[in-house]
Amino acid sequence: MKGLFIVFEGGDGVGKTTQVRHLAEWLREQGQQVLTTHEPGDTAVGLKLRQIVLDPATGDVDPRAEALLLAADKAQHLFEKVNPALASGVTVVCDRYVDSMIAYQGVGRELGAGEIADLARWATAGVVPDLTILMDVEPAQAVHRKTDRDRLEDAGAAFHQRVRRGYLALAEAAPERYLVLHARDELASNVAAVRARVAELMAVRA
Repeated sequence: MKGLFIVFEGGDGVGKTTQVRHLAEWLREQGQQVLTTHEPGDTAVGLKLRQIVLDPATGDVDPRAEALLLAADKAQHLFEKVNPALASGVTVVCDRYVDSMIAYQGVGRELGAGEIADLARWATAGVVPDLTILMDVEPAQAVHRKTDRDRLEDAGAAFHQRVRRGYLALAEAAPERYLVLHARDELASNVAAVRARVAELMAVRA
């Protein structure tokens, strides 16, 4: 049976990495094989693309070029890691996926959510997560607290507000495939909510 594909999304500094770790540990306790991964940059090709996109030393990058670089990262990531794992029945838990491109480049960079969604779907051959967990919080409570910011983190308050709106719009459009959590709620409460939703998915697949 094909593995489950679970993605954590949200703005910078919302605790996605922590949630990925907690979920992966719990899934392994349930006897599941798990691959934890992230975008951009979890392949050799992707790491080079990530450095170009995020390093402040890169300087100004045309938003369309930025989107194309991130689409290339996703294509390689699916080809090299995600698709082989899913085909082998492994549960994949990923930090960022297509929604990040739509929110950051489509809405944040104002390239158009629809156009970027089409580009992302093409790059990933239409692979859709079984569940997307959106860690939502006001940017002022997350990314703006960081001092050592990359190119996207340093894009300004208005940009990050647009990104948040983009994420919430995606979740609102497909509520059956999303779990939206407040990133600043108690960690144990959010971890429990994630486990409960994933347990439901596992029960359906059993």
